[in-house]
Amino acid sequence: MKIVVLDGYTLNPGDLSWSGLESLGAVTVYDRTQAVEIVDRAREADIVLTNKTPLTASTLEQLPNLRYIGVLATGYNVVDVEAAGRRGIPVANVPDYGTQSVAQFVFALLLELVRQVGRHAGAVRAGEWASSPDFCFTLTPMVELAGKTMGLIGYGRIGRQVADIARAFGMKVIAANNGRSTTAQPADQEVERVELTELLKRSDVVSLHCPLTPETTQLINKERLALMKPAAYLINTSRGPLVAENELAEALRGGKLAGAALDVLSIEPAHPANPLLREPRCLITPHIAWATKEARSRLMDTVVENIRSFQSGRPANAVNQYE
Repeated sequence: MKIVVLDGYTLNPGDLSWSGLESLGAVTVYDRTQAVEIVDRAREADIVLTNKTPLTASTLEQLPNLRYIGVLATGYNVVDVEAAGRRGIPVANVPDYGTQSVAQFVFALLLELVRQVGRHAGAVRAGEWASSPDFCFTLTPMVELAGKTMGLIGYGRIGRQVADIARAFGMKVIAANNGRSTTAQPADQEVERVELTELLKRSDVVSLHCPLTPETTQLINKERLALMKPAAYLINTSRGPLVAENELAEALRGGKLAGAALDVLSIEPAHPANPLLREPRCLITPHIAWATKEARSRLMDTVVENIRSFQSGRPANAVNQYE
């Protein structure tokens, strides 16, 4: 069985092993694949694995041997799952590998917003503390999280882990009623469920953890940003298009929001024209919340198990209907 990995570098830049995958078939790994290269590289593949390389309906039509598609991530919008289903091709994702890593990163972003550790450390290295007349040298106001309200839009695995960490900081947690989980979860008596409008009005920190759908595209827009407190912060480690970026930039520029931290953008890598790149109140990181070695190891293991299940006739984690 021939297995082709179209864009393996982000999963394994060299610190993991492909041996588990290689035990299942003849494996060819490409670090990156441009759209014009997909068909030539995958034409003879029985199994194709992709992270962000798109597999459209027209591309799938040109892959006659294809029997299975594995997505090296949770989100699978890069694959035309309906077209794959019509061909009888299961599409499988990895639903739970980065929960701890992403939740941890939410607070790495939040702590940088409220305490500006990097900025102060840089100032010390530049000699600004040494030249200060005071033993305590601050460049920005310091904000304490205890007693603040964390509002979660999306309350699945990651949202729940973020809630646990927020409570450890002494924060109150509320979650939007329309936050959806992909798995059945017990009721959480420690988290108040409220309507989205109320959440935006009450929260000191809003953190996004919902999937990207037509309904959630630009969920955070001018009207909803206007509901937030001027001292509030917005964090997005989910999907870039959840946020109307031009409107967020306008809100930050006008002082209508204290700050924002985004690990994801609508266009990735970041387009130089993105107005958020010029906003000092906005932190942007390069889609790395998920990318700890531990999380990538779990992802690799699940991808292998997904294929093993497919080969045994019991596909696991399929996200589409297939004949």
